[in-house]
Amino acid sequence: MLQSLYERTGPFASVYLDTGRAVPQGEQRLELRSKAMAERLEGADQATLDALEAVFTDVNLAAPGRAAFACGGEVLYTEALPDKPRRETARWSPLPHVMPLLAQRGENVPHVQVIIDHTGADVIVVGEGSPRRTTIQEEDWPLQKTAQGGWSQRRYENSVEEAWARNARAVAEAVDEEVRRMHAELVIVAGDPQSRPLLQQNLGQEALDRLVVVDKGSRAAGTDLFPFHKEVEAAIDGWLDRRQDALMERYGEALSKGLAAEGLPAVTKAFREGRVDTLLMVDHSDADGMVWIGPEGGQLATDREELREWGVSEPVEERADAALARAVAMTNAHLVFVPRLEAPDEVAALLRF
Repeated sequence: MLQSLYERTGPFASVYLDTGRAVPQGEQRLELRSKAMAERLEGADQATLDALEAVFTDVNLAAPGRAAFACGGEVLYTEALPDKPRRETARWSPLPHVMPLLAQRGENVPHVQVIIDHTGADVIVVGEGSPRRTTIQEEDWPLQKTAQGGWSQRRYENSVEEAWARNARAVAEAVDEEVRRMHAELVIVAGDPQSRPLLQQNLGQEALDRLVVVDKGSRAAGTDLFPFHKEVEAAIDGWLDRRQDALMERYGEALSKGLAAEGLPAVTKAFREGRVDTLLMVDHSDADGMVWIGPEGGQLATDREELREWGVSEPVEERADAALARAVAMTNAHLVFVPRLEAPDEVAALLRF
């Protein structure tokens, strides 16, 4: 969605506002914050200011915080924040200032959550957009073993176990399809201890390679799912930690082979050459570095004359983080925030060639 912002010609209003209403006189305070934001957008046209105010004061869009990007009298994109912004911001600038949103949003890890029992499973798919929930149930009888006794007892139990197996196969097929469709990084499974192994026996190799089994979570009516959600968060955090360790190891190897760039001058040059695969940077909410940009996504440099030599007749000065965010979006590179980086300007890039 953010990539579509760069299809428009700026300047842009970029606003991050504390929109919390859960305080005394919350609505009045929000109106005051909205008006103060408008005063900081010096140069913005009134139609754009009015469009932003309508979004921030809309009770149907209530959230702890909100980011919005607008130009030409239209809000082009807005997103609710899970908490108030780390720093309230109002900028009128050549590019949309999206980096704070990317940093606060955190990394999206596409994954599949499965809570299974003998009757079926709830499958929750988390990726782009809102989570999507599906209930899978293949067989609804017989599903419960009994102690009725008699000569038919074993046959009845076999029928029950076969029903469990059919349900597990149906769930596995649905999970395998979701993993292939969304390129899930994790499959997080909870639920009945006897049903989980049945699911594992039927999953394809791609899903098995991404499988994490957790203890908390049940489909029983009235079950508190908070413990399950905490285990999901822990599984995702563990995956992110492992991925970051592997990425930093790859970065070290790339440096030794000349396949990494360090510092803003080298990284901006690599973007101009279309060589950046992954941008690594430390997130600083008070970052204020500047670069020069042209109209195209990969046109950025720390030196104005250097950009002129690349064919940009009228370079424009802009925030480095805003220019880097556009370069990532428009060159199909990846962006990863890291806690520390031994590189000038705390920015580096893994190169494609």
